[in-house]
Amino acid sequence: MTRTMGNSSIARWSGALGVCAIVAIIRPAQATDPRAVVELFTSQGCSSCPPADRLMGELSKDPSIIALSMPIDYWDYLGWKDTLADSRFSALQRAYSHMRGDRDVYTPQAVINGSVHVIGSDRPGIENAIEETGKTNGVMSVPVSMSVTGRQINVSVAASRSGPAAMRGEVWICSVSKAVPISIGRGENRGREITYYNVVRNLLKVGDWNGTPSSWTVPLENISRDGVDAAAVYVQDGNRDRPGPMLGAAYTQLH
Repeated sequence: MTRTMGNSSIARWSGALGVCAIVAIIRPAQATDPRAVVELFTSQGCSSCPPADRLMGELSKDPSIIALSMPIDYWDYLGWKDTLADSRFSALQRAYSHMRGDRDVYTPQAVINGSVHVIGSDRPGIENAIEETGKTNGVMSVPVSMSVTGRQINVSVAASRSGPAAMRGEVWICSVSKAVPISIGRGENRGREITYYNVVRNLLKVGDWNGTPSSWTVPLENISRDGVDAAAVYVQDGNRDRPGPMLGAAYTQLH
């Protein structure tokens, strides 16, 4: 399913976070630094999306990839209101399109490392995009770690290992539901049960990174909700209105 949208203004995202400096990270999110963040813009009302949703389940098992499902809401008028959709994801998808200079906004659409888009069910295309974006200076070059201690998440962003010394970006944390089965009652997928993987249920800004080592703590209560059992954090060039390449990321299970 495809849809082309104009470059409408994108509302800024905000969230109240308790943020303060921390001294050390207790446990790294994973042993291998990820090489890619793959964001899938999908919809329960899109008959072309289930193959992409299944692929996200496969990609989510790869520790070198942080795969995130971002359900959009602009197909809700077709007869089924997406139960996981968030209008902020639709806005982010349009912002990516604006930054690329095209009008390519569709489902299923995968955006790789904040830079390149491919059809979300095209595994070779996603793998090629990961390889190509990995050659870009600065992309996924910033070491990021995350740990859970008590009722807080500790986030640490190191200095860049490559690229200009003046690199900077925004740090965002996602609350994630690792697997969400949905029975769809109407619309193009009527009668089907589809499982959505690594579904982003909330996304909050942690702070700004100026290229130097920085650390924050985030109370778990700021991102927790029913069904949330993992978290992802990433550093991205630009801002919500003008999102740029992914500079680094980490993922951890909460329980």
